[in-house]
Amino acid sequence: MSTMLAARPDTHFSSPDDRTATEPAEVRGLRRDGVRLMVATSAGIEHSNFYRLTEHLRRGDVLVVNTSATVPGQLDGDRNGSPVIVHVANRLPDGSRVVELRSAPRGAAPVLDGRIGERISLPAGGLVKLLAPYPQPDSSPTGLGNRLWRARVNGPKSLPDYLRERARPISYGYLNESFPISAYQTIFALHPGSAEMPSAARPFSAELVTRLVAQGVIFAPVTLHTGLSSQDAGEAPQPEWFEVSETTADLVNSRRAHGSRVIAVGTTATRAIESAARPDGTVTAASGWTGLVISPERPVRVVDGLITGWHNPYASHLLLVESVAGAGLTQRAYDAAVAERYLWHEFGDSCLLLPH
Repeated sequence: MSTMLAARPDTHFSSPDDRTATEPAEVRGLRRDGVRLMVATSAGIEHSNFYRLTEHLRRGDVLVVNTSATVPGQLDGDRNGSPVIVHVANRLPDGSRVVELRSAPRGAAPVLDGRIGERISLPAGGLVKLLAPYPQPDSSPTGLGNRLWRARVNGPKSLPDYLRERARPISYGYLNESFPISAYQTIFALHPGSAEMPSAARPFSAELVTRLVAQGVIFAPVTLHTGLSSQDAGEAPQPEWFEVSETTADLVNSRRAHGSRVIAVGTTATRAIESAARPDGTVTAASGWTGLVISPERPVRVVDGLITGWHNPYASHLLLVESVAGAGLTQRAYDAAVAERYLWHEFGDSCLLLPH
């Protein structure tokens, strides 16, 4: 399976490195739902705040939300006497794990010179053994080395317990410091399994959800356990485990038949619900590993709108955003986000895209 995309996004913009959110909204003195919200529609661009989301949704709208909870997966490793950051992600069907090695001390860059059979020491007697490049050799975007590995990860007790006790949330070098796992949970988090937070839902608060429900907005839960989101330009997302229940499938089908809009909260919720969609746009109960990449070759069939954060230039997620919103609206939204200095990454600002 190739990790490179057949298509590239049409949306182009300068990398907003100086507009990275380096800490959660609460640390910046805001409520979770106090982050900025851009509302991008065919009628134009409006700048608002997330707690005013109720003003832009209507009775009968369906919000598809991801119930996956983030689990800690970042450990300090020792690689023949040299420090390295180890990211432990998805559990594969054979019990091995997807892991990524990154430079110490802040994980700013991937380490690409791992070797089959290499062992990396972890705290309290833990050990990583690299088994094979994942999903194939020389699968970094440059073709020089391997960013991801299939690995055996062992600890002094069960791996979930070991990670809960010894690991911290996966993070990258742009953050000011390490934050507790609670900072990486959304209000919808019920089922542990995500290597990284399904961050589009982070700004939802209990008060906002209550107001939306009272307004007649309907929530449709799905689950998708996220992998590592550090894809380089042109690199496709990796397979991820998902589940769409019969209840959610029936709900989405019923509301679509009544003309309601289906708005996915994040690319993860989009990938999950679209992985359960038939060619005619009806949704069926489904679960398992999905390798679906939303792109011009396979556009969205169910989702009409999207709540999302801001993605890096040329990221594969932009293909999904363009599939929902159209390339023109996506470009206008990103131009406005750069011009108005919106904040990027998992603790950043949000966008509601409603193309119709």
